[in-house]
Amino acid sequence: EVQLVESGGGLVQAGGSLRLSCAASGFTFDDYAIGWFRQAPGKEREAISCISESDGGTYYSDSVKGRFTISTDNAKNTVYLRMNSLKPEDTAVYYCAAEFLRGSNWHCWVNEYDYWGQGTQVTVSS
Repeated sequence: EVQLVESGGGLVQAGGSLRLSCAASGFTFDDYAIGWFRQAPGKEREAISCISESDGGTYYSDSVKGRFTISTDNAKNTVYLRMNSLKPEDTAVYYCAAEFLRGSNWHCWVNEYDYWGQGTQVTVSS
């Protein structure tokens, strides 16, 4: 059974940093792309960053490029999202998700991800 459990959210001041963790079980990273998504109140869920061990590729949305870094620890089956220079507009529930790779192509699109964690709240105060 595929399971994803996020942790590391919290309250931080603008300009601060957080590291989110996503502990994965029930699958190996080689067969999946893993992504971080977020949803703010009243807004649609959006893609933030994704990574695929199959080709070593990463994706970052323009809103977080240069501030956030996605990484994996295969030994711990964990995906991290390091968030620096946080802004109030980064406030949202952050979700980890996994997409089973059905070929060589993968995307960081919300509707392509098959498994989701429960989310962790990130609040950035001004």
